[in-house]
Amino acid sequence: MGKHPPLCICPPAGSEGRPVLLGGAALGVAYSSVDLQRLLRQAGIDDELIGLDDEMLSDFEGGGPDVWD
Repeated sequence: MGKHPPLCICPPAGSEGRPVLLGGAALGVAYSSVDLQRLLRQAGIDDELIGLDDEMLSDFEGGGPDVWD
């Protein structure tokens, strides 16, 4: 079985945003890439360490980093 990226941005749920998981733990809901960066900083993660375009580190399910609703 393949390894899953540590950062998972779940599919958008319309105006409900995208749930964000880090290592399986819920960080919150992001409504934009700015929200995503805020959630990572609040979790103590330097958002520059996790490349949002790096498929080994982050997984955008149901749409890429430009899809938020």
